[in-house]
Formats: sequence, C-alpha cells, structure tokens
Amino acid sequence: MHEGIKNKELLLANISSAFSLTDKEIEELISLFAERKIKRRGFILHQGDVCRHFTFVISGCLKMYAIDPSGKEFNLEFAAENEWISDLNSFYAEKPTTVYIEAMEPSVILQIARPDLIHLYSNYPKFNSTFRIIIERKYMELQNRVLQNISATAEERYSNFLHQFPTLASRLPNTQIASYLGITSEFLSKIRKDLAHKR
Repeated sequence: MHEGIKNKELLLANISSAFSLTDKEIEELISLFAERKIKRRGFILHQGDVCRHFTFVISGCLKMYAIDPSGKEFNLEFAAENEWISDLNSFYAEKPTTVYIEAMEPSVILQIARPDLIHLYSNYPKFNSTFRIIIERKYMELQNRVLQNISATAEERYSNFLHQFPTLASRLPNTQIASYLGITSEFLSKIRKDLAHKR
C-alpha cells in the first residue's frame, strides 16, 4: 500500500472513531490534509508566528514548549503517534503564539489549514462535532495536568506521565520529561531508580 494512503487511513481511523463517515466526507477530509516530514529538531511553529495548522502525528514525537525570560524551556505538551497538536489559542484567535512546536524525533505529520478546517465545520456538521471532541479531550488533559501540578507528588506526576505516554519514557531524554513534570532531571533519575527498586 502506498505510504501516503496508509498514513491518511490512520487519520481516518482516528476521526471515524467518534462518527462514521460517508464516502463524500472521507474524500473531502483526505483532500484537505497535507503530509509533511519533519527532521529531528525541526519546527512547525515558532514563537511570534500565527498557528495556521491543526496537526495529526503519524509517526515520531512533537513537543510544545515555552521559554521564560531567562531562557529556560518549559515543556507544555507532547504529541506522539495518533495524537493531535496545535496552539489552539493562536489557531482560532489568529494571534501570534507564545510557544514553539518542535520535533523530538524524525516525524511524519498530516496538517489541515485553518480555512480548510472552517470549511469542513461549515459544510459537514459531523466534523464540527468530531473536532470539538478532540479539542475537549485536549482541554481535559490540560485541566488534569494543572490539577496534578497543584496536588500530586513528583512520583505521582511521573506515574501519570507513564500512563498517558507509555512509549515516551524510553524515547525521550530525562531532561525533556523532567521539564514537562516541573522537576530537575536529577530528581527524575532518582524517581526512576526508586521505582526500579520497588519492582
């Protein structure tokens, strides 16, 4: 099977998990997504740009992060296979973003531009509902993460990370995971060592 067709079938499987699609809806959806290959450390969004695409990850891993005035990075979100990523505030408000989205690994992604997504919303109510569900899930993830940062221990936050991203612990450097958890990489190493001893 042609790789591009296979990749768009993965997209269809993700979207049609909520609603079944007609042949016309499938044809329209596939025609509006463009495939991109991103090298490791390649960017799909820079701070100050307007986020113009909604991105679905076929393979690889992307991170969204911010940089504070001292130059320190804070990882806000990871998106690996079969996940979505976008700066929703910049995307919908059409305002410059305050974050970066960068590939942590060589990645293959599918992207839809904002006007094309609005076209789907306007002409196919099913897609309006589908992407609302995707956005609601992202909101719930963010809300849970904020609550964890307030009330959970570092060990609990790491356990939740392993549950949410079961393959990433072995794929990402300690420094990247630690930045996401809000701890130092040295403390993360200690947590991992303690967990290994408990097993």
